[in-house]
Amino acid sequence: MNPDSDFNDHNKDEFPPAHTAEHLLNQTMIRMFGCQRSNNAHVERKKSKITYVLERKPDRKQEKEIERRMNELIAADLPVTFETVDRDHLPEGVDLSRLPADASQTIRLVRIGDYDVCPCIGKHVRSTSQIGRFEMLGSNWDEHQHTYRIRFKVVV
Repeated sequence: MNPDSDFNDHNKDEFPPAHTAEHLLNQTMIRMFGCQRSNNAHVERKKSKITYVLERKPDRKQEKEIERRMNELIAADLPVTFETVDRDHLPEGVDLSRLPADASQTIRLVRIGDYDVCPCIGKHVRSTSQIGRFEMLGSNWDEHQHTYRIRFKVVV
């Protein structure tokens, strides 16, 4: 029996190091800026981009801090683990609002050490040290929408 047979179909073929970095970046942005996880990410092997809604544009010092924290988390070699839970018995703080309306009753949670936990059925590395180095390639700020887009790559 396929252990993932209770989950919804997944039509993406993620590059596990970049996809795991996306999880770390989401939690880093939440902690630094009090924002929500991104709902607009394009994560690829060569270059990725991810957008957040923020109150104000991060300054250069904050951008350097994002990159520093990401590489510190990667170097910490945090374990990436999975657990399945019933959607009616989720750990505190797990948000299902971005799951499709027809999502299964059984939810797979991805944990990265004690740093992040969220529902996800994508591919991930076994520990953060397998991500490689996180490089922030640039950013864009949209003042009207208050959106901040980060372009990054992971160098494995």
